[in-house]
Amino acid sequence: MIDVSARAEVTVGALDESGQTQEQGRGKGDSELNGGSMGSGGSGDGGGNEGAADPGGAPVDRARLLAAWHGSKRMLTGGPSGETVRERLSRLVADAPGAYDLDSWLDMYGNEDGVVGELERRTADVLGTEAAAFFPTGTMAQQVALRCWAGRTGNATVAGHPMSHLEVHERDAYAVVSGLRMVHPTTEPRLPTAAEIHGLQEPFGTLALELPLRDAGFVLPEWDDLTAVVEAARDHDAMVHFDGARIWECGPHFGRSLPEIAALADSVYVSYYKSLDGIAGAALAGTEDFVEEARAWRHRYGGQLFQQWPMALAALAGLDRELPRLPEYVAHAKVVAQAIRDGLAEAGVPWFRVYPEVPHTHEFQLWLPYPAEVLNEAGVRQAEETRTTLFRKWFEEGPLGLSTTEVSVGSSAMHWTAEDIRTALGDFLGRVAG
Repeated sequence: MIDVSARAEVTVGALDESGQTQEQGRGKGDSELNGGSMGSGGSGDGGGNEGAADPGGAPVDRARLLAAWHGSKRMLTGGPSGETVRERLSRLVADAPGAYDLDSWLDMYGNEDGVVGELERRTADVLGTEAAAFFPTGTMAQQVALRCWAGRTGNATVAGHPMSHLEVHERDAYAVVSGLRMVHPTTEPRLPTAAEIHGLQEPFGTLALELPLRDAGFVLPEWDDLTAVVEAARDHDAMVHFDGARIWECGPHFGRSLPEIAALADSVYVSYYKSLDGIAGAALAGTEDFVEEARAWRHRYGGQLFQQWPMALAALAGLDRELPRLPEYVAHAKVVAQAIRDGLAEAGVPWFRVYPEVPHTHEFQLWLPYPAEVLNEAGVRQAEETRTTLFRKWFEEGPLGLSTTEVSVGSSAMHWTAEDIRTALGDFLGRVAG
């Protein structure tokens, strides 16, 4: 039996947005397929040239992997990897008329009276902020926010987490591109406490908090702890920035509305594809003067694209369809996590971990004591032979012999009962053993 006594031990390293293992603070790009974290059963940044691996260690052919997912009729953790261009375009055509007037003119450089401007206004309204600006990527949005605050505070130091997206998945852009530096209030796999903020030994201009902290298991603090951390930053005359790529699904855990959550920060970054089933794109939200400055830096960073209507249309459709359903996904994730724990215990798996034990959002981690190539081959065969996809990609992380995957509960999982999950899990584990 594998002995893992501390949560910190199983969070060494992290998965990038495409699922690739990365050394913390040294993003290496995306080259793997991943189940990602879309509310509707979509994924993060899929793509690349490599798929799963067979028991002999050779990569499973990418076409085989995509075909297995595409052919599945039941998916616990779904995703657009395996969706063709035609199918995605058809979905956009079906969704768009209800999201925006398609007889309006195409956008040009994000003009405010077009579809991009409509998305910005809708985003600001949902978050309760004065304004919002559309960005082609979250990485660009994050860099712009931190650069704006560094200029206003005169302090280029950011207090953040070593497991945050800024450190793990952006190739040190805050330092290399924006000339900023980061200090870590804590290295524990959770958000920092107010005491840890007060304990920093040097001044900082901005506190950056990722809600939820994905690479630690999509974890969130309690509401009182979050407000205390924000107050601690204010005591140090610092600005507060939320990496809220997945903030859309945080309301049920906090018991607060999105405007109440966003009001704690000076700026909030949100993603349109991670939980809202968009094509791509992000936004920065905050006060009118902050957003105006962000627009100037967006242009300097190369984010003033000629036309962005496909991304904007998909985002508007996601706000209409997925945002209202996220509380259902969060609630069902608790059912899914419990069923997985029960099924693994019943099967006598020697060691496993569902983390968090009770998910904070609609996403969580699952750890098993088998090689990733064995788990990936078992999953592909299950999809091919039963047209059921239980999990997506597995990766070897942390202590030797452990593999992990991310379970994202969306629309494709809502019809799964606990018994359905235990039955499919038993079939999956039989293939692992075989």
